Amino acid sequence: MKTIFNVIKKAFLWSYARNTWQWDVLCVLCLIFIFLTPKSWFTNSERHKQKTVIIAAELVDNERDTARLEQQVRKFTGQVDARIDRVRPKLDETGRTIAYEVDIH
Repeated sequence: MKTIFNVIKKAFLWSYARNTWQWDVLCVLCLIFIFLTPKSWFTNSERHKQKTVIIAAELVDNERDTARLEQQVRKFTGQVDARIDRVRPKLDETGRTIAYEVDIH
């Protein structure tokens, strides 16, 4: 029992010498973890669902008109439950608003 505990302790603390077979096994296990771990383990599901939709400025009076923006987003995407997270105006070179970037989820 003590030898099993020592092996676990050495593996956890990585206290094997660099030229031993235990070191090689630990390196291989690390590489296996790196290359075989699914990407889905590291993605934030809320952020992953978020989309950006561009709505023309002619369709909405201003960026504070969230009801009209939501209506246009739902019409454009076909998602009846789309919710607006953030609105950013897109400006042309003269500073005039030409569209709105709308983050939805």
